[in-house]
Amino acid sequence: MKIRRSTTIPLILLVYLGVMSYIGYPEFQQGHYLFYFGVIGLTLAIILLLRIFLKKRERYKP
Repeated sequence: MKIRRSTTIPLILLVYLGVMSYIGYPEFQQGHYLFYFGVIGLTLAIILLLRIFLKKRERYKP
């Protein structure tokens, strides 16, 4: 079974995001909802774009 970069790198980044979200939870409890969810949403969008870019790159790589 071949390990693909387009799967492993985004998964590692999702785990990292989970840890950072846990660390930033006190910010959420203080009422800074827009900041907390804004950072999480922006990070998820970047991870999704990275996955799409890596998938396309793997497809065209000989």
